[in-house]
Amino acid sequence: MNKTQKTKKTSGKKNTVPAAKKLADGMISSDAPMEEPFSVFISDLDQYLFGQGVHYDIYKKLGAHATRKDGQDGVYFAVWAPKAAAVHLIGSFNEWDETSHVMTRREPLGIYDLFVPGVKKGDMYKFLIFTEDGRKLYKADPYANQAEFRPGTASIVTDIENLKWTDGAWMKKQAEFKADESPIAIYEVHPGSWMKHPHGPDEDGYYNYRLFAERCTEYVKEMGYTHVELMGIAEHPFDGSWGYQVTGYYAPTSRYGTPEDFAYMVNYFHKNNIGVILDWVPAHFPKDAHGLADFDGSCVYEYADTRKGEHPDWGTKVFDFSKNEVKNFLIGNALFWIEHFHVDGLRVDAVASILYLDYGRRDGQWCPNIYGGNKNLEAIEFFKHLNSVVRGRHHGVMMIAEESTAWPGVTAKPEDDGLGFSHKWNMGWMHDFLDYMKLDPYFRKFNHNRMTFAMTYAYSEKYILVLSHDEVVHLKCSMINKMPGLYDDKFANLKAGYSFMVGHPGKKLLFMGQDFAQMQEWSEARELDWYLLAEPKHQQMKAYVAALMHLYRSSKALYELDNEPEGFEWINPDDADRSIFSFVRHSKGEKNNLLFVINFTPVARPDYRVGVLKKKTYTLVLNSDEAQYGGSGMEQPVSYKAEESECDGKPYSFAYNLPAYGAAVFKF
Repeated sequence: MNKTQKTKKTSGKKNTVPAAKKLADGMISSDAPMEEPFSVFISDLDQYLFGQGVHYDIYKKLGAHATRKDGQDGVYFAVWAPKAAAVHLIGSFNEWDETSHVMTRREPLGIYDLFVPGVKKGDMYKFLIFTEDGRKLYKADPYANQAEFRPGTASIVTDIENLKWTDGAWMKKQAEFKADESPIAIYEVHPGSWMKHPHGPDEDGYYNYRLFAERCTEYVKEMGYTHVELMGIAEHPFDGSWGYQVTGYYAPTSRYGTPEDFAYMVNYFHKNNIGVILDWVPAHFPKDAHGLADFDGSCVYEYADTRKGEHPDWGTKVFDFSKNEVKNFLIGNALFWIEHFHVDGLRVDAVASILYLDYGRRDGQWCPNIYGGNKNLEAIEFFKHLNSVVRGRHHGVMMIAEESTAWPGVTAKPEDDGLGFSHKWNMGWMHDFLDYMKLDPYFRKFNHNRMTFAMTYAYSEKYILVLSHDEVVHLKCSMINKMPGLYDDKFANLKAGYSFMVGHPGKKLLFMGQDFAQMQEWSEARELDWYLLAEPKHQQMKAYVAALMHLYRSSKALYELDNEPEGFEWINPDDADRSIFSFVRHSKGEKNNLLFVINFTPVARPDYRVGVLKKKTYTLVLNSDEAQYGGSGMEQPVSYKAEESECDGKPYSFAYNLPAYGAAVFKF
């Protein structure tokens, strides 16, 4: 129904709790006719559902919404401030007069609302909250859909009900998307530092969402990624937080444009068959005066007990997962990005910090649960609720946990006592992999198990292998500078490492710049070192990563049995002395299989023989030593016929001239 349409009178008894029960059970949506046709104005039913934590469309009620009342066009404002003594509305439309617009309190939840005729799109506003102890707080709207460009902190009236979408074909396909059996190669991007606009509209040189989409799409398609994962999209005041200290959960950051621009970007990616994942931060929020902290003079969104309500390491507040309204704020926000802005998944930040009451806290700084343990029982329930609703309503959406511990059942179903995520970042694999790759090749033989250990737990969760932004900041070095050896050795090492990553079970994620061997650590303040692509070694690295990603996408063996033991088989996991790994990835029915052989030392093995299970012809489909990838360019045969010669405990084998740091992939 159009938001400006007048509501119609209804007769008979009000349909309240029964309709609410239907809504909570997902049988109807909150904009379906119940008491009356949909209206932006808060009703008793809205309050009931919000209080129960099941008003999943609450963002259509709270916040600022253009509508019509008594024949006048204007904007309806509503804010939840349960402990406020009074709330006034101030903005550009009343010259920030602190007395002219007094909001009305609605019980029982303490929602304040007001319709103001004549307010229009683009007007700025804040809520002036009078606290019970006599303070005045100037707060941005927690449900605002647009915010003032920093350092400004006001909210902006906007219209997100009339966004233009032409991605119907993608959305239809996405509804049936089966991530487990699909290739997922994620390009993690911080839009503000991916590339700067030399003639941008402001001194920061930010690309607008629209221009960024067009430039980034071109790159992503060339490289073979399937998804982009965007950092720092929800509004945040401090660039250095990278978007992980959010003040506007319902607003795409104004750094790169308007909500319409953001929708254009998502739509553009979809039209080019690129999925969109957003970083999402329910773990904590900052103490900025205009934000959620101490919202009405009391702990509205955060735990009141500082042992639960503050992260001592981060200086931030922790959401109070015992409050239905707070959980509703977050679950509604997840659905807002998915349903209103068509995003295909959320990567949930810092899950471990939410699950553990003692995370980052010393003895005496944390509060045990009712059983005396360190698990946040309310947060566990929140994740089960969140993932049940999101994945129940949108089967193809990915909910990805950045969870750094061995918490069991992160990707198990809630009915099986799991948390219900679709995937988990494999942080254990990442640490072992990087520890191994940083070693001088001589010492790798003593640490061979770092590369094999992940297979002992590979099927306990549904994993994504990640080399994210966190690994190339804070003096950790860029990926290329983690590699041992001289200049050429570093590139050869990194190619071998990326080959192992692509061959290993699990979906893939690379942070921007890693695919062309960015030399500097990443900084949000500058663009990537694109000038490096004028140098052959960086061009060749980029070409090799693109070849790996396109091989990954075109080879079912590399993704359709990621979570099944029959999809992977070691040929020789124990060749520690030579630091060589060989393994097979199987497809369903074993119609198209791939054999990987990777050498992690600078010693060539011209007499290398690899064992195989079948007397077949093995075709070389990727060779890291080719000249186009920066290798020696030594000619190699394309086809290899296995013979009856036992090797690696297998009945058949063939010989291959394995170069120093060589990675070879054979199809059979």
